[in-house]
Amino acid sequence: MWALASLLLAGPVRAAIPNAMLRGMPSLPKLPLPDRYRFITSPNGTVLPPITTVYYFDQLIDHNNPDLGTFQQRYWMNWEFYEPGGPIILWTPGEDSGDDSMVFATNETINGLIAQQQNGAVIIIEHRFFGYSNPYDNLTSQSLALLTVQQAIDDLEYFAKTADLPMPGGDAVKPGQAPWILSGGSYSGALTSWTMVNKPGLFWAAYASSAVVEAITDYYEYFTPIREHMPQNCSSDVEAVINYLDELYGVNDVAGIQTLKEAFGLGDVVHVDDFASALQINLFDWQDLEPDTGPGAMFFQFCDALEVKNGVSAGPEGWGLENAIKSWGNFWNTTYYDDVCGSEDAETCFGSYNTSQPYWTNVTVNNADRSWWWMVCNQVGSYQVGPPGGQPAIVSRIIQPIYEQRLCVNMFPQAFTYPPQPTTAQINAMYTGWNVNVPRLFFANGLRDPWREATVSADGLNKPDNPSMPIYEGDGFHGSDFFTKNGIVDPTVAVVQEAALRYMKEWLAEWRPSA
Repeated sequence: MWALASLLLAGPVRAAIPNAMLRGMPSLPKLPLPDRYRFITSPNGTVLPPITTVYYFDQLIDHNNPDLGTFQQRYWMNWEFYEPGGPIILWTPGEDSGDDSMVFATNETINGLIAQQQNGAVIIIEHRFFGYSNPYDNLTSQSLALLTVQQAIDDLEYFAKTADLPMPGGDAVKPGQAPWILSGGSYSGALTSWTMVNKPGLFWAAYASSAVVEAITDYYEYFTPIREHMPQNCSSDVEAVINYLDELYGVNDVAGIQTLKEAFGLGDVVHVDDFASALQINLFDWQDLEPDTGPGAMFFQFCDALEVKNGVSAGPEGWGLENAIKSWGNFWNTTYYDDVCGSEDAETCFGSYNTSQPYWTNVTVNNADRSWWWMVCNQVGSYQVGPPGGQPAIVSRIIQPIYEQRLCVNMFPQAFTYPPQPTTAQINAMYTGWNVNVPRLFFANGLRDPWREATVSADGLNKPDNPSMPIYEGDGFHGSDFFTKNGIVDPTVAVVQEAALRYMKEWLAEWRPSA
């Protein structure tokens, strides 16, 4: 594959997030911008501004009340491959700062591959209330009232229709004058699908990777692909420990729970639900994996710690409960605690009942955790909890939506006096969720993605694939198809990327300017 075989990326940077609820955010891996992209020359020899150049757009504070005025929304742009008549590819990092996302404007990703193939330009636009694109100078509940899915969709429309872009001729490439392609991955992949539904005809085509189109409150299925694809001996032993914890909890064996906590070095964690939440974090490390991830990744270190004893690996059934508690606990004590918590004590790191902690009260901008949690609490849900009884469990059933919803009250006491129910049914009704059916929308998913069950490739959905709205699935993880390097090491990802480029070429050939 001409474009895929020529590029390599550094591995993702692993960010330590002490609070388990945010370890599994539906976001793409963080990849650095290679130095060679900080200075760009177009094919004709023109020196272009660095991709790191920040541009500002006057975005409406409230699309329902334009009289409130505007705020400065940040964006970045790369037009190294652009020729007149080429597409404008618009991508938003979603629930993250744009500062970490500039690589998505390059052909290290599918955005840049499309631009390179079609002589297009790529724009990275920061989502409202993330990074430094904020209507107000704080993230209080009152300010965040304007952080909604629909406002974000309207932002994309207003930008596309009114922005004069900084490249030559950038004032004459609005929809109708040039074909626009909307692109996104994970939450921003869902936003891509939802925008195509809500604003038909605005974007000529779209690419949605690992798009969590179906809003689900009780999202225990997050752990299903992990359990199915992690080493079986590891899942067997994790299940044994989790079942043991749930049994202790079921009979209110306080002493037994305390002994188990102490085995992990977490004896100071006061509440058992916080302890159960801490044990989830090992599973959230799965979301960091890529097709080229080696054995040194934290998830595989975790499984090796449980399953390799005196140089011998356990069979599919694992080593059993006693060894699993000892080995998993030892991994926490020798390796994992420092990685997650650093110098913090266990209750400070994992406790969720002290609402005076700065984590809950900090309202300064550029706090992606707080902004994302507002969306979770109000609209998108996706609480990663234990499964119903009768199903295999690699996370504790102690963790139920009410645990996560209580955290919403912690974070936003001015907005919620009791645990809220996110309006997931309304989101699915407005933007069609799994029932999406719009033309020229390409879906790309991964078999081993923990968010797979919220995508159009969910088990049992059997959504038909058709040339108008293709659905491709490789063997990758979360958003694996977005990155050029993954198509080099995984042929199934290459198939997805090649199909996307083929469809974009066909669809763009059909575009005609409007009157």
